[in-house]
Amino acid sequence: MNFLKSLFVSFLRTRHTMRHFRRLMILDSLSGPGVTRAVPDDLATELMQAATDSTPGVLARLHSHEDGLTSAEVGLIAERVGPNEVEHEKPLRWWQHLWHCYKNPFNLLLTVLAAVSFFTEDFKAAIVIGLMVVLSTLIRFVQEGRSSRAAERLKEMVSNTATVIRRGLATDVVEVAKRYFDVQLHTRPPVRMEVPIKALVPGELVVLSAGDMIPADCRVLLAKDLFVSQSAMTGESLPVEKFPEHRGSASRNPLEMNNLLFMGTNVVSGSATAVVVTTGNRTYFGVLATRVTAADRTPTSFQAGVNSVSWLLIRFALVMVPIVLLVNGFTKGNWTEAFLFALSVAVGLTPEMLPMIVTSTLAKGAVILSRKKVIVKRLDAIQNFGAMDVLCTDKTGTLTQDKIFLERHTDVFGQDSDDVLKYAYLNSYYQTGLKNLLDRAVLDHAGLQAELKLAQDYQKVDEIPFDFERRRMSVVVSEQNHHHELICKGAVEEILAACTRVQVSGGESLLFDAAMLERVRSVTSDLNEQGLRVVAVAMKEVPPNKSIYAIGDEAELTLIGYIAFLDPPKESTAPALKALAEHGVSVKVLTGDNELVTAKICREVGLPLERVILGQQLDALDEAALSTLVERYNVFAKLTPLHKERIVRALRGNGHVVGFMGDGINDAPALRAADIGISVDSAVDIAKEAADIILLEKSLMVLEEGVIEGRKTFSNMLKYIRMTASSNFGNVFSVLVASAFLPFLPMLPLQLLVQNLLYDISQIAIPFDNVDEDLVKKPLKWNPGDIGRFMVFFGPISSIFDITTFCLMWYVFKANTVQDQSLFQSGWFVVGLLTQTLIVHMIRTPRLPFIQSRAALPLTLMTLFIMALGIFLPMGPLGEYFKLVPLPLLYFPFMVAIVLGYMVLTQWMKAFYVRRFGWQ
Repeated sequence: MNFLKSLFVSFLRTRHTMRHFRRLMILDSLSGPGVTRAVPDDLATELMQAATDSTPGVLARLHSHEDGLTSAEVGLIAERVGPNEVEHEKPLRWWQHLWHCYKNPFNLLLTVLAAVSFFTEDFKAAIVIGLMVVLSTLIRFVQEGRSSRAAERLKEMVSNTATVIRRGLATDVVEVAKRYFDVQLHTRPPVRMEVPIKALVPGELVVLSAGDMIPADCRVLLAKDLFVSQSAMTGESLPVEKFPEHRGSASRNPLEMNNLLFMGTNVVSGSATAVVVTTGNRTYFGVLATRVTAADRTPTSFQAGVNSVSWLLIRFALVMVPIVLLVNGFTKGNWTEAFLFALSVAVGLTPEMLPMIVTSTLAKGAVILSRKKVIVKRLDAIQNFGAMDVLCTDKTGTLTQDKIFLERHTDVFGQDSDDVLKYAYLNSYYQTGLKNLLDRAVLDHAGLQAELKLAQDYQKVDEIPFDFERRRMSVVVSEQNHHHELICKGAVEEILAACTRVQVSGGESLLFDAAMLERVRSVTSDLNEQGLRVVAVAMKEVPPNKSIYAIGDEAELTLIGYIAFLDPPKESTAPALKALAEHGVSVKVLTGDNELVTAKICREVGLPLERVILGQQLDALDEAALSTLVERYNVFAKLTPLHKERIVRALRGNGHVVGFMGDGINDAPALRAADIGISVDSAVDIAKEAADIILLEKSLMVLEEGVIEGRKTFSNMLKYIRMTASSNFGNVFSVLVASAFLPFLPMLPLQLLVQNLLYDISQIAIPFDNVDEDLVKKPLKWNPGDIGRFMVFFGPISSIFDITTFCLMWYVFKANTVQDQSLFQSGWFVVGLLTQTLIVHMIRTPRLPFIQSRAALPLTLMTLFIMALGIFLPMGPLGEYFKLVPLPLLYFPFMVAIVLGYMVLTQWMKAFYVRRFGWQ
């Protein structure tokens, strides 16, 4: 348990991020007409007041300042309003958690059976059934409780953060110090700092850029081309532009105010400064979420599969138990005894350990994955992880090293140019949006130390943020008062579309005609074929007659040249791709990068490449044509976010279980569309929110290890379900045969309950079991229909040897009268328990058990202990308590022969089953 406890710590490092993902799921259930009526009038009034106030007015009402709050002010407000958390996201109280662990169909059914046993004065049966319920509930409660406490201790380490503006020493403190103490203090300028989202308070100034989640309900103070996706809140499919002042018709609905931002939505593009209006339960989301009772997700395919098996067994019990009751009642004439026996059969048919086995197996798998640098945000995702047969991934940082170097800076003809370097540096230095790896490479370039002074010689005037439609961004700077310089950098084709002239050596500019365009494309293609990622740089001088610039100003530019980056492939990529292919996972590359660079990298890492499909080619395809195309090709370049999403949906529509790996804001739609979204801990907020799995290391090799572990976890869980289903079916069949011909019960109700309890205890170690390599070679998909076939196929095998035992006890040992029934029941008790326990080893593997495939030591020791205890009970002092009697020595050679025969026949049938149906 200490081992599990220490590993749970690493497993739950993303609990806080997981809470934010739940916000998105809850928001999905909140959007739609009539939602605003659920919000109290006082909150709507407060938000509308913030929307209609002037900037000074809203700051004054929130007791804030244009330079932000001081840390002392934040502390005082936090004491009054509490943390920025929604109440429903807090951990359950212990008694609520205990009830949650208890309330599954099996425990409820067992409780009813225990109550019936108690009121019919079968106190021993009531105790045994109650022990089953307590054991199942407490094991689940202890494991989940430990994980929850570990998460609470560690959430501060991994909580999402927001960028805030804080003041230094407050002005009033300075005045007091000067007036009363004659001490001269100086206020410090405002600073930007990262703070945990839960530490935000009303009045806080937050700085937002592309990829950020909105951390609270806010009023926009400053904005530059700010577009926010609030589809989860309002149902609007397109991002909404936000402004410092409300624009448009008057409205009384806060959601229609385009200067308000709401918790749980996210910034698509642009940048802004906003003031926090409400936090936690007082946010629009917080109030709605606390009123939505059905906040849980729709059951996943895995949950639906487990539930289907559960109800299959319950329905089976509801049919068979009355039959057992009627057969025994009519044949024995003692309806009270028949009723108690039928109740015991019902308990035996109830897989009361299923919830515990499922929970502990998933948790154990997640713990092991965390050791492999794979963090599972949602336990049920492990099943999809193991079932994944197609992995879609971006190129940068996954196939490549994620360490981009500025390799060249050239003019339009491919000659090295310091002017291009200068303009690229100014653009990256002054842009305040989402700085990507390319910007960092420019800023970190070794030859730019002297350029730092250059940046200080310029003053920033404005910027036009990046978005994924334009694929470029601009800054406007001023070196001299008589002109401004608009510097634009971005994807080559998008920059060329905005250029009318090119700059050549000596500063001369030429008209950008068709011949020049052909020459420019030849230069950029040569750079691409060298494996370099090319970004174009352009500029124009404009009069200093305005301070606000927009996308329309990115026109009639002069092309200056290119900056070319090297992003070499990782050494681990080729082996990882080979390993994934060997395990049945095909990899498809979905990138927004240039097709020539993408093709070169794919060839270097050994990814099969027939043809690179471009995003613009997808636009002309209908869904049927796209479904065919995505099956044939595996490399797609120059994609927009919607292209990636379409490809993922097309693959899912073809029946694949699709994983998508991405870390940028442009990957969020595809992450949500995939069966399993995979991101990294360094990803933007919205990508982490949409992901089910977080990698601590951005590597396909790490992912391959995670896939294998996911399959092992699913395989162990499937073992218990198969064992329980087949064993239960066989037991009922045996009981029906015995009940029809015996003048007494084949086993007393208490004996059946004890046997079932011992069997359940033997299953506790299944989550720790080994898994054959063959079983993880291919994706494992959930197939509830296979469970029923498996149950019918293997269940009757145990019944053959049960009936053999009946004949042995009846004819050989003459236990054929009511007076000798204890000997008969003791004989079947031992054989039944041994075969039930051995089924663990027989069905855990398609191979020859104990020789070709060995169970893990904990499972082996547990089953040996239960088998030994089962043999000891009739022979020991407790036998009389359970109405069991010592068995004659001659019984044991027969017992060994029966058990060996059972193993041989099961192995033979298993081989036939594998040939006919396969194992998984």
